[in-house]
Amino acid sequence: MSVGGFTVVSVISPGAAACAPSGCGAASLTRGAQALADPEGLVELDGRELDGRGLDGRGPAGQRGLDGRGRGWAGAGGQGWAGAGGRGELAEVELSRVEFAVVDLETTGWSPKVAAITEIGAVRVRGGQRLGEFASLVNPGVPVPAGIADLTGINDWMLAAAPRLAAVLPGLLDFARGCVLVAHNAPFDLGFLVAGCSDCGLAWPGFTVLDTVMLARQVMDPDEVPDCKLGTLAGFFRASTAPSHRALADARATADVLGWLIRRLAHRGIRTLNQLSAWPEVVA
Repeated sequence: MSVGGFTVVSVISPGAAACAPSGCGAASLTRGAQALADPEGLVELDGRELDGRGLDGRGPAGQRGLDGRGRGWAGAGGQGWAGAGGRGELAEVELSRVEFAVVDLETTGWSPKVAAITEIGAVRVRGGQRLGEFASLVNPGVPVPAGIADLTGINDWMLAAAPRLAAVLPGLLDFARGCVLVAHNAPFDLGFLVAGCSDCGLAWPGFTVLDTVMLARQVMDPDEVPDCKLGTLAGFFRASTAPSHRALADARATADVLGWLIRRLAHRGIRTLNQLSAWPEVVA
């Protein structure tokens, strides 16, 4: 199916299994097995909706997730997820005309060092209009811990015939090509995606990345919302989709929140990515 010239990929139900390269499959198995033995990791995942920063969704200043290789938001070169390419030709484009690929993941645990992806959802938007959607379950190669299954509703039966990560990631990267990548608490999702690409022998593209948690902290007044969790913001802005710990639903909710946050930026006279560079924790 095509929407706005983009293919809508929907593998929400189990489909034919796809073989992954040996390196990718082995890495997922190793991380997943460690996750089952690490209950603290599961507790942290349950706190992902709290942005991984404590019970109020704010937490210590500067606390960030990792990219799966022991590096923080800045990556190995200190240049952000976008790498040396930076914001490039998108730097001066009006935010209302930039195409964003809003991504959300479900996983078997909190850290990409010890867990694996079970679902990927993405929405491509421009000017508040959805141009296409991407969604797929992912077979992690290990059982889903009971607590995670309860939280997400994703269980082993659903994943039994789902494709492995190596069969899904190329489609996601192609879907997001030319976009600014967006995620709510970006270090979490980007950490898994960067580690997954490394495990599967794929080059990580030079995406510019925008974090809606950090953007919301800049533009929301403290008396408007008690925290910047996705559910809180989606409720405040009356998003058309409620987040539900499922990847596509959460990506849709994040896309709606992003649209409202961009409107607030415009009221402040901030209309380009270059202007947002004053907040390096928001866009990298």
